[in-house]
Amino acid sequence: MDITHIHSLFLESSGVSTDTRKIDPDSIFFALKGDRFDANTFASQALDKGAKAVIVDNPGYVIDSRTILVKDSLVALQQLARRHREYLKLPILALTGSNGKTTSKELLHAVLSKKFKTGATKGNLNNHIGVPLTLLSFDRSTEFGIVEMGANHQREIAALCEIAQPDYGYITNFGKAHLEGFGGVQGVIKGKSEMYDFLRTAGNEALVNLDDPIQDEKTRDIQRFTFGTTNQADVVIRSITANPYVSVSFDGYTVNSHLIGLYNAANINAAIAAGKRFGVADADIVAALEDFVPENNRSQILKKGDLEIILDAYNANPSSMKVAIENFVQLGGDGKVAFLGDMFELGDESLAEHEKIVDMLADSQVMTYFVGKDFYASRIVKPHFDFFATFEQLESHLKSNPVVAQRVLIKGSRGMALERVVDLLGC
Repeated sequence: MDITHIHSLFLESSGVSTDTRKIDPDSIFFALKGDRFDANTFASQALDKGAKAVIVDNPGYVIDSRTILVKDSLVALQQLARRHREYLKLPILALTGSNGKTTSKELLHAVLSKKFKTGATKGNLNNHIGVPLTLLSFDRSTEFGIVEMGANHQREIAALCEIAQPDYGYITNFGKAHLEGFGGVQGVIKGKSEMYDFLRTAGNEALVNLDDPIQDEKTRDIQRFTFGTTNQADVVIRSITANPYVSVSFDGYTVNSHLIGLYNAANINAAIAAGKRFGVADADIVAALEDFVPENNRSQILKKGDLEIILDAYNANPSSMKVAIENFVQLGGDGKVAFLGDMFELGDESLAEHEKIVDMLADSQVMTYFVGKDFYASRIVKPHFDFFATFEQLESHLKSNPVVAQRVLIKGSRGMALERVVDLLGC
């Protein structure tokens, strides 16, 4: 496989595609395989729709000179992305972590865009396919790249770093996410720290939250730029409040954000630190962060009549669930109700982790509706608790027992789709 030739074609193309439903004229189609499909079978269709070339790894689908046969189409896509990254030579900041990756990425993008033409991962395209597609979306006009990296097994971050070759790296946190794939919390720390391993070997720089002792410890032998509430940090955060929106202060400036929850303070602080590190003016940092409004069910506040709804239903794991509940409990006022959905990918620790969340709220005054088979299996009798094995059971209950509340928290894993609760409130 001549990746130089493919890259030359790429530079003359309109971009790459892995989906024949979204073929742009003069794009390059990569025929990838999945558990339930083989895109080699769509090679002819891609050409008919205007693709400049198709990359296939099955000789049975070589059509004409516009078809390039490779050993593995996915590997070819990854190698092309690595080649393109080397060709552009632009600075790249990569980030990973258990919680807050996408929010942090969006905040970093908002801040750095005040000074640079900044490219960044779209949505959460952060895996072995998404990272190459992100890199290939950058062009000669891109001055700074931000690449989000997700993983649920060991060695995935290492592989993504080999493709993206980041100059700078940031780990949001080490939490209880994807425990099944990583093999427990220590496995999570080891897997995410592959980012640090790459930076250390390459002699590149880490952005580090000194308020996290694990991050501090693991980066003491790495070139780093730090932030936190300690005076030892390069960027010192002076105050943090959240009632419900997060406000933080630095260097005489205050950021009044549209993000809720103390757990979002670290995401904001990282963006402040990156702005300072790369020379964005303080006033521009503040403006970027105050203009940012979350979407896609991530820490949103919705109003429905007199009801205030904290919608955080994009994803959940024990770490993010715990801090969301802590934030909700500390908010002022009465009449608080929580809807909590099952947390996925926890493996053998799933029931124990769901039981911990139930216990956490046992002595609170928060009326809580637990939804999902693992929460249902962890049920206990409390006057302010209701447990439902399925969403449909919850839906049926709410139709005959409307919720009376002033403030509602909705939190669960993406597969629970708990944003559906919003339509059931205030009826």
